[in-house]
Amino acid sequence: MIGLVDSLIGPVSAVLDKFIEDKDKKAELAHEIATMSERHTNEVVKAQLEINKTEAQHASVFVSGWRPAIGWVCCLGMAGNFLIIPFVNMTLELMETEVIVPMIQLDVMMPVLMGMLGLGAMRTVEKVKKVDRKA
Repeated sequence: MIGLVDSLIGPVSAVLDKFIEDKDKKAELAHEIATMSERHTNEVVKAQLEINKTEAQHASVFVSGWRPAIGWVCCLGMAGNFLIIPFVNMTLELMETEVIVPMIQLDVMMPVLMGMLGLGAMRTVEKVKKVDRKA
């Protein structure tokens, strides 16, 4: 999206040159156009942060607990790939069966897990500074 906006800034600035003679006004409008998408993106992020904050304070576990639930699903996926499935496959091989349990595709889950671990680090900082809600 930002690349699209960046590609439009040049032609719009050229149009400004044709219709606005005051160089200061032209520079001001060009700057306004150039920073418009960045300001919009920041506003969207701030709105999402407010929604996240409200969800986290909700009394219902189905509203405030969806992040921990995603964390547990990621934890179970990792445990499956690195503990459960290898032991099951070893047991099946010892029993001389032809069955092999396939590994879980972690490439889809890892970006979610890494994002949550980053947020987890922020929560640790909050707890150390005693600004979390359960200090």
